[in-house]
Amino acid sequence: MKIAVLIKQVPDTGEDRKLTASGAVDRAAGDRVADEITERALEIALREKDADKSVEIVAVTMGPGTAIEALRKALSMGADSAIHVLDDALAGADALTTAQALAGAVQGAGFDLIVTGNESTDGRGGVVPAMVAELLGHPFLGSMDTVAISRGAVSGQRQDAESIQMLAGSLPAVISITESSAEARFPKFKGIMTAKRKPVAVVSAAAAGHLASSHANGNVVLSANRRPARTAGKKVVDDGTAATQLADYLSVENLI
Repeated sequence: MKIAVLIKQVPDTGEDRKLTASGAVDRAAGDRVADEITERALEIALREKDADKSVEIVAVTMGPGTAIEALRKALSMGADSAIHVLDDALAGADALTTAQALAGAVQGAGFDLIVTGNESTDGRGGVVPAMVAELLGHPFLGSMDTVAISRGAVSGQRQDAESIQMLAGSLPAVISITESSAEARFPKFKGIMTAKRKPVAVVSAAAAGHLASSHANGNVVLSANRRPARTAGKKVVDDGTAATQLADYLSVENLI
């Protein structure tokens, strides 16, 4: 079995994330990390490899040169190789452009399964996995809490506010997992050392089958402003009218 795992590098969620004057993510403003949800996706694949050493895992990302750091992390955790879609023409790519580039990078490589997180920590669009599946013509099982993979099929469970759903699909397929799935393992020292020798294929937008001209200039941000500092809340002193004051405040703020 051959499994592709979509990895994304994001600004560290533990820090104050910033935008540049043009509205793009300021990647130099803080630390960059592999998105935790994509590491959980990798864990799904790694558990299959633990059970069957013939399983091949390829980590795939689209991003600037620094995104190699996230791929190296995936390789140190146990992925066998990686693909890095790297092209300045893709800067500022929207969800569809991203999906087209990623689908192009894995198309024709003979993957039985593509595993992703359900939504990235920075964008939280949650649409790229479904777009990749549509572009490849594969079944899509989204927002899975549990996953079971067998020869020729994948199944699992997902939960929403009203129900628990059991899903199943034939391979090849695309699945996305939630934070309810298994936590990712930590890289071992041996994995960190061997990651440096594992192959990383760097491909351009054109090589991934994406026409840069169709992307044009990507998203256009007209303006960007820093989030205003938090102001002190209104203090209600109970002088016998606290309930009335609170009700009036909620009414003015359209909260009731």
